[in-house]
Amino acid sequence: MTLRVSKTPSPADIERERRLAEALRANLRKRKTQARDNKAETPPKD
Repeated sequence: MTLRVSKTPSPADIERERRLAEALRANLRKRKTQARDNKAETPPKD
């Protein structure tokens, strides 16, 4: 996928992108933590 930026992004655009990236990272951290917790409470199948 190619992105063509015809104009410089406005401060609002930059802020929105930053917030989006932050939310995605937070979501990923939360999912990793949940996965780790789920793994911890599930007894190993031997």
